[in-house]
Amino acid sequence: MPTGSAGESVLYEEKLWPAPWIWIVVAGAALASVFTFIPISVEAGIIAAVVVAAILTTLLVLSTPSIRVTSTELQVGKAQIERKYLGRVEAFTGADATAQRGPRLHGKAYLCIRGWISPVVKIVIEDAEDPTPYWLTSTRRPEQLIAALTAPSQRA
Repeated sequence: MPTGSAGESVLYEEKLWPAPWIWIVVAGAALASVFTFIPISVEAGIIAAVVVAAILTTLLVLSTPSIRVTSTELQVGKAQIERKYLGRVEAFTGADATAQRGPRLHGKAYLCIRGWISPVVKIVIEDAEDPTPYWLTSTRRPEQLIAALTAPSQRA
């Protein structure tokens, strides 16, 4: 089993990679750049396509967040919190997930959502000093994330 930074076991880990159709859009943008620069020269078109594809791929890879649950903490994107402050955890799919990301969304909630991943998990924060009522994160495996978050933690 993988271990976290302090040696604690990792209960769940997921990267929120872009969906396949996003990569098709990247390829389309690269192809479009060929046609944009081909009037200058074929070489310019090919160079533009390679540059556009490299830039978009780099941006997508670098902006892909992770979800990581260890025995003591939760990390979603760049945010992390000790598990002792986590409360109720719920998964939403379909229209319910859309409502959680839209009309039912609290303005102070922490969001790590990706439009290409429909299911979301809502994690209530029970820290009196934290104004964030809950975290809402996209996940492709909501049941596994909930199982990891509801597993016994090492409370301080």
